[in-house]
Amino acid sequence: MSKTVAIFDYGSGNLRSALRAVQRAGADASLTCDLDEARQADGLVVPGVGAFTACMKGIRDTGLDKVILQRVASSSPVLGICVGMQVLFERGREHGIDTEGLGIFAGTVDSLQAPRVPHMGWNTVEPDADMSLFAGIEPDTRFYFVHSYAAVPPVAGARIARGHHGHAFVAAIERDAVSACQFHPEKSSDAGAAVLANWIKGIT
Repeated sequence: MSKTVAIFDYGSGNLRSALRAVQRAGADASLTCDLDEARQADGLVVPGVGAFTACMKGIRDTGLDKVILQRVASSSPVLGICVGMQVLFERGREHGIDTEGLGIFAGTVDSLQAPRVPHMGWNTVEPDADMSLFAGIEPDTRFYFVHSYAAVPPVAGARIARGHHGHAFVAAIERDAVSACQFHPEKSSDAGAAVLANWIKGIT
């Protein structure tokens, strides 16, 4: 039986492509703004595009923050994508505004220090050993990024994949039932499909 995956719509946009990608990767996926559905699904995807502050407002206004924290406490799988990964950290700092995140991972999301921002296009990542998201994926595989902000490694107690744009940043992260990626798997062709399939395979 296919695993059920809820992709939560809290107003972040870019949901249909994520839905199609998760469905193609083998899950019984649906878009929802129903908290019970998000709580009860085998897996929960937290998407995110735009600003950290706006995404956190949408998450808190809908009550999704409580569901995410409940799922983390009960070891129920969660996957964050792009800003949906960033909000899992303690804080985000954009344009001088400091916003509290969900605090699942230690660290602050801050601006990339690079000659060219945003970091837009295809780039490789360097995953820690035994990261389940990258099982069977070749080391020189490229993923699609669009972002101007990121968390900086290391992250205590978590396995991470490092990306490089001006400096090292957290391109993906795993701890217990929580996984997340700064890149867009739904825009990363076969490489992104493999990451999503690995995540779905790990849902128990």
